[in-house]
This record gives sequence, C-alpha cells and structure tokens, in this order.
Amino acid sequence: MSTWILLRGLTREGRHWGSFPEQLRVETGFNGDANSITLLELPGNGRENALSAPLDVTDMVEFVRSRAADAGLLPPYRLLAMSLGGMVATGWAQRYPEEVERLVLINTSMRPFSAMSERLRPEAWPALMRAAASWANATKCETIVHDLTCNRLDTQAADIAAWAAIRQSAPVSAANGLRQLWAAARFRADSQPPACPTLLLSSKADRLVNPICSTRIAAGWGTAHAVHAWAGHDLPHDDPVWASKAIADWLRNLQRHSDEPPVVSDGRAVC
Repeated sequence: MSTWILLRGLTREGRHWGSFPEQLRVETGFNGDANSITLLELPGNGRENALSAPLDVTDMVEFVRSRAADAGLLPPYRLLAMSLGGMVATGWAQRYPEEVERLVLINTSMRPFSAMSERLRPEAWPALMRAAASWANATKCETIVHDLTCNRLDTQAADIAAWAAIRQSAPVSAANGLRQLWAAARFRADSQPPACPTLLLSSKADRLVNPICSTRIAAGWGTAHAVHAWAGHDLPHDDPVWASKAIADWLRNLQRHSDEPPVVSDGRAVC
C-alpha cells in the first residue's frame, strides 16, 4: 500500500482539497493497488489552528513528521503538496530522503530558483491586502481568495459558502497567516534535487504565483513538469481530474521504467 500525505498552503487546511483526494485515489489506484491518503495540517491551520505557526519551514517539517508518526503512518511516504505545503514537502524530502519515495509539488515557489516578485505576483498584492483587511468577514475574505486563486467559476457560490463555513469552524488567526507568509518568504531549498522522483505541476494562468517558479525548479532539478493551460493557483480545485491523471500518468511512467531490464553494452549493465 502506498501512503500519500497531502499538505495544503498558506492558511488552508484539509477540507480545502475538496474532491481532489478522492479523485487522486481513483486515478492512482491502478493495477488493484490501494492508496492510503492522509490530510495533514500545517501548524496554525485546520485542526491545528490553536497552535502558533512556526516562523521557519524547517519547524513545520518537524511538526508534520511528528503528526505522521502519531497517526501510525510508516515511511516511506508519497508527499503531495501545494504552495507553502510544497515548501514543507521539499524540506522534508531533502532533510530526510529515506522517508520520501515520491514527491509532487503543485504551484509552489522557493529560493534560490525565483525572485520575490515571481513568488508572489505584485499585481496580487492589493487583493491580499484587501483579504487581510477583511479577515474577520469570512464571506468577503473568501470571495477575495476565490477571485485570486480560482479560474473555475461554475461552483463559485458553493465554494465561497463552504470556505466561509470552514473559516468559521476553524479560524486561522491573522497573526498565523503573517507568520506563515514570513516562513514562506524565508524558505530556501537546496539546489540539489530531492533523492526521490519528483513531479512539478503548475498552472499557466496562475494569478498569485508566477508559473515560471515551477519551470525553474523543474529545470534546476531535472524533474518532470506538467502545465495546465487555464487553471488558477488552486489547480486541485479548478481541475482535479487533470491533476490526478497527470500524477497517475507520471507514476505509471516511473513503474514502466523500473520494470525495464537494464541495457547491456559490452557485457556491462547501464542503468
């Protein structure tokens, strides 16, 4: 059984994945293999909203590792994460390579690959300031977030209602939002790629994070990269089927290559 751990981003929690976890289970359950999917929260978010968010991504890594152990999950894990969660997953894979066997990063960004103006588009700053000013008004704040992160609009009203209910049931403090933003801004990944196979997914029409960030990470690490044509920053919301199929196709490709016999040249195996 493959154990997937999913991590969301800035001020978001497991319920914000929506239908994506089930879609992922359907698409990656090929060859009869079962997939265990666990939604862990970053400190300060969701079930962990009473905690103070660390000011360093490294401390977030240690927190989610401890929560995985508390849940009885045994490594190696398959980490799937977006945005700030992608930074946490990257730190986990680079600090503890024996614990991570697959890594999927969605619309993330990190130094040394991208500048601050690429990691958070300047044209998004006014909307973020309006969201901060509306923090106590769940519906207004979530409307701003939806406008900024989602390009799929047919479920907009239902999304905003659901997200406002999440905010009211497990509110993230403005202080924790700022602490997470500070940790994200400071995070710097190793230039060397994670030891495990890694997939980058990005949205060409992301209005929050410049998709060049994912392009540069994939190029710098020499990893696989798939780009969605129209989705926004919240790719799992906008097109969960595409995202899940892209991951499943990547996993199948890895499996095919692992099943191939080594090429023999002059009596020597070349891997």
